[in-house]
Amino acid sequence: MTKAEIVNEVSKATGIEKVTVQTVVEATMESIKASLIRDNNVYLRGFGSFINKERAQKAARNITRQTTMTIPAHCIPAFKPSKSFAAAVKDSVKPKSK
Repeated sequence: MTKAEIVNEVSKATGIEKVTVQTVVEATMESIKASLIRDNNVYLRGFGSFINKERAQKAARNITRQTTMTIPAHCIPAFKPSKSFAAAVKDSVKPKSK
């Protein structure tokens, strides 16, 4: 589902104009991004948490040059679904066959 599809769904469900819904959706995403950049997690009860995950320093190899380099410790944004959300998805979505 794309951002445009989310805007359409919310607009249909609420009766609010698409332009207004799009502004709210974009402002929400910007607020979440800004919060994570400031190293503040975002908790949405019943939905999940947007968190910064810490990655430890590690060694990596460049196999074409036969060299080893160090990747410094860093943070990456991540999403952790709530237990009820994860359970609902687990119960309703069928695994894709390979």
